[in-house]
Amino acid sequence: MTKPAFDIVSVGDATLDIFIRVTEASVLSSPDRSANLLCFNYADKIPIERLDRSVAGNAANNAVGSSRLGLRTAFHSIVGDDETGKAVLETMKKEKVSLKFVVVDKGKLSNYSVVLNYRAERTILTHSEPRKYVPLHLNHSEWVYYTALGKNHDRLERDLVKHVKQFGSKLAFNPGTTQLREGLEHLAPTLKATTVLFLNKEESETLVGKQESTADLLKALKATGPEIVVVTDGPRGAATYNGREMFSIGVFPVKVVEMTGAGDAFATAFIAALHHGSSVSEALCWGSANSASVVGKIGPQAGLLRLPEMRKMLKRFSKVKAKMIKA
Repeated sequence: MTKPAFDIVSVGDATLDIFIRVTEASVLSSPDRSANLLCFNYADKIPIERLDRSVAGNAANNAVGSSRLGLRTAFHSIVGDDETGKAVLETMKKEKVSLKFVVVDKGKLSNYSVVLNYRAERTILTHSEPRKYVPLHLNHSEWVYYTALGKNHDRLERDLVKHVKQFGSKLAFNPGTTQLREGLEHLAPTLKATTVLFLNKEESETLVGKQESTADLLKALKATGPEIVVVTDGPRGAATYNGREMFSIGVFPVKVVEMTGAGDAFATAFIAALHHGSSVSEALCWGSANSASVVGKIGPQAGLLRLPEMRKMLKRFSKVKAKMIKA
């Protein structure tokens, strides 16, 4: 069999994230803490403690992180014909990510987000430019990482499912808000073609409803079709299930500066670990290490680990290991 042209192709939208750290705010919680509201004084002028900018977007974060972890990486996205679009391309070139499948939307703007950082947690205001997603023409790759896109992406998603079946590629699926809102029935063909599904706990419950336990949640997700499911749960760690074994892991004890990109970092390192021959339980450790590094810096890409850094991180926190849980 011909060697794949790439180890992974990351498919999804790219953005420019503007990070704003504020201190003059408060959080208003409902009695059962099911809702937490970030509050400012209405019509007031709120001082900013710090402002940063970064190229971002789930697929862009995955592409940069995959390249740093030693995968031959390509990026498929539609970017605007503006300074942000140019910044996306420059970032990918710098990180040794192939731009072979990137499309520049002539005369259109790029996506952007404003990330409000208060007490290390983030609230994201996002704007997505309307896109006409083009038919998918990718080379053979070992992995395809498919994540957040805007509306009207049905054609691309169908093409993607056909592509992974035709070439025998492994599909990693980390659906964004637009995809999740389409519901389980709409997502069924993609989920059945998925090798690894990545969701956080809230997203998981949106897809299959609340469950009695983490084990039940993992089983419900597995029943939708993926070979492996991974659920992240912020400071409570993550868990995975492959139909035979179920594992969980806690977080690495590091100082949290800003949370954006933690989930992307986890998924990226999990896939990289599998690519490099690690077991599912070891892949959990890789994911936790990458996520811990990212939350220690501002933005989703500054803390993404390279292979030597990953090995050092795993050695430093060697006591944090995946534990088997009853399926």
